[in-house]
Amino acid sequence: MKWLTLAVSALLAGGAAAPSAQAFCGFYVAQGDAKIFNHASKVVLARDGNRTVLTMVSDYQGDPKEFAVVVPVPVVPEKGQVHIGDAAWVDHLDAYAAPRLVEYTDPNPCPSAGIEVGGDTKIAFRRKDSSTRQLITSEDLRAVTVEAQYKVDEYEIVILSATEGRGLDQWLKANGYRIPDGAPAVLQSYIKQGMFFFVAKVDVQEQKRLGYNYLRPIQVAFESPKFMLPIRLGMMNADGPQEMFVFTLTRQGRVEAMNYRTVRLPTGIDVPEFVKGDFPDFYRLLFTDQHRKAGESAIFLEYAWVVVPNTPSCDPCTAPYLTPLELRSLGAFWISDAPGPAGDAVLTRLHLRYDAQHFPEDLQLLMTADRENWQARYVLHHPYRGPEECPQLAEYRKGVWERRRKEAENYCSLTGARFDGIRAKMGVDEKWSEPNEGLIWWERLWR
Repeated sequence: MKWLTLAVSALLAGGAAAPSAQAFCGFYVAQGDAKIFNHASKVVLARDGNRTVLTMVSDYQGDPKEFAVVVPVPVVPEKGQVHIGDAAWVDHLDAYAAPRLVEYTDPNPCPSAGIEVGGDTKIAFRRKDSSTRQLITSEDLRAVTVEAQYKVDEYEIVILSATEGRGLDQWLKANGYRIPDGAPAVLQSYIKQGMFFFVAKVDVQEQKRLGYNYLRPIQVAFESPKFMLPIRLGMMNADGPQEMFVFTLTRQGRVEAMNYRTVRLPTGIDVPEFVKGDFPDFYRLLFTDQHRKAGESAIFLEYAWVVVPNTPSCDPCTAPYLTPLELRSLGAFWISDAPGPAGDAVLTRLHLRYDAQHFPEDLQLLMTADRENWQARYVLHHPYRGPEECPQLAEYRKGVWERRRKEAENYCSLTGARFDGIRAKMGVDEKWSEPNEGLIWWERLWR
């Protein structure tokens, strides 16, 4: 049921992998005895009505000839509904929706110089052929049916259905795949839901011929009333809690999980100046502590915004504006690239860290009517450092001391850090007040 042809362009892949481990919505399978390390992934879901375009990005580390992936899908995609995307599209989406740090400099407290407010924005967080139908004739493998198989660029793709998980496990093993322990039971649960299995592996020679030395994202378009993301298979060959970023593009509104709590991260909070040079570590500590406080079973909202192509859709923006071509290429086909208004899409960024104990079910997603703009945003205030002297200066400095103490309290509340440790890092004594000796010690606060 072909309903969409994705626009595919030759954009350059760029950006670096996120600093923490993440997981894939399917599982990786290795051919032979190759060791697969399931490390990181980002997923984009463009959704309108029952139409979905799924873009899957992985940072699989190993020989591409040993790579393969199995992903449950609700329908059998035709060849025209599978495309190979560009990681640059997702990298840009990631940078645009990333948690951000904004800086402000206090105005001159002395009235004779007037009042000017300066601001700067910094980001330092998370900068990577025809269809056939045939029955397997082996006595042990009759539970599996090859619904379709075809090649799309460097990927060889097979769509399978099965009547029981053990048979599917045997089929994959018989065809040279090494399956994680415990897979049959999880596969069986998807079979009971009437799901099919999208299996893709790389033709290394074709990959070289096309001039690529990395794994390009796979895009699958389909129609189904199910709006969900399979995550349980991603735990099969995981080496610990998994990290995933889910980006959604919709016409209607923000997306959240139906079967898990969706929590908005604390935002708009003042933090100490030293965070400027330490934002990645700060945010990782923040996320880890918020994850712990939520019982390790929540999904966190990091960004939700009505995105209009080629216009600012953030405050402040952390990357160049998104273009109509990029949004259409990621599945937001309702965005126009013709002259005139392009339309808009609601971009949601969800962040989850999950394991089998706390996330026993796949993500069931809900498209809400909420179009409120929201983002995870943290604020630095630099004190005024000019040479002026005036009666107002003493009161201003007292306010700065009070603000610094509150910033330290905020940092500890957000990250779980010890208050004395943060006070020491800020160069402040236990009294949190200007000493009698004058500005020598005071200047330590201004470093």
